[in-house]
Amino acid sequence: MATETLDLSCEEHHADGVRKAAEALAAGGLVVVPTETVYGVAARADRPDGLRRLCAAKDRGEGTPFTVHIGRREDALAYVERLSPMAKRFMSKGWPGPLTLVVPTGASRVAEIAQHLDDAALRMLYHGDTIGLRCPDDPITGELLREVPGPVVIASANRAGRPPPSTVDRAVEELGPHIDLALDGGATRYSKPSTVVRVHDERYEVLRSGVFDDRMVRGLAQLTLLFVCTGNTCRSPMAVGIAKRLIAKRLGCEESQLEARGIRAVSAGTGAYGGARSPASVRAVEVLAARGIDIEHHRASPLTEELIHQADCIYVMTSAHHSSVVRMVPSAASRTRRLTEQADVTDPFGGDSRAYEACANTIESALALRLKEVEI
Repeated sequence: MATETLDLSCEEHHADGVRKAAEALAAGGLVVVPTETVYGVAARADRPDGLRRLCAAKDRGEGTPFTVHIGRREDALAYVERLSPMAKRFMSKGWPGPLTLVVPTGASRVAEIAQHLDDAALRMLYHGDTIGLRCPDDPITGELLREVPGPVVIASANRAGRPPPSTVDRAVEELGPHIDLALDGGATRYSKPSTVVRVHDERYEVLRSGVFDDRMVRGLAQLTLLFVCTGNTCRSPMAVGIAKRLIAKRLGCEESQLEARGIRAVSAGTGAYGGARSPASVRAVEVLAARGIDIEHHRASPLTEELIHQADCIYVMTSAHHSSVVRMVPSAASRTRRLTEQADVTDPFGGDSRAYEACANTIESALALRLKEVEI
């Protein structure tokens, strides 16, 4: 009997497809689902039949755990006792996205979800004192994960030793006899697996390379403050200089020591262009030099998705900049704040020294408040 495949490329069909998939999972069935990396096969972890069938489909022993997939970052707290600051940074910047995190669980038996699972199910979720968690960046599967009331595990929809599929047809070809329903979301965005990172309290190790390379993973692990303006020659480079001064004072160290402590402050412009590499404006350099802050070596950089993903906190100068950030990376909305609550920070470009001094004063006053929100 052919596997039923639902074409959900049209958004108006999502709700019906998600409902059918949730019903299939609740009945202990297996459902092929899209993610931004590859197609996966999903089962409810609180349905013994579903777990047994998933093990059979993947030819995997019952002692090998699967990765739990969640629809919201905060759902991770149901599976672990606590999260380290580094784990929180990875989750804040890398989720939803192509990142699987293996995190310590603490006393896993006291985790909320453990109260509702039998020993066999717990063995399929927890490996010693760790668990694998992922929050995929796909509108269909994200909606499904938020809809299903129980824990969902997903494995790549391929047989052992075969490449993971990037289309629903390949997934059905691989696992058709085992699955009850397939959701077609079109070709996957990356067509390669997620990056797998094991996070300890304040260190990490890459267990599997994937969409995020080592350089990007390092950026996710750091505490990064990103300041955004338009041309990246006035407001945002001044903000970086002032922020470094305030943070170093708070930590009792030199500004040059911040990166060694895993703290970065960087800037970019929504209207800056990669080839120009313009320096900071002369008056911005002069105004900060009078405060003992050197931004003379700054060169303008364009705002990119990579920079946004790496940032723990994104401070923008205007509401328009906020819109630009969220348009590029919608999941960054919760990390993006206008630097001042009351009004935009006025661009001093073309103004005299008094305009730049007023701008620097506004930025410093705002940062004195904003940096109190940052766990350093």
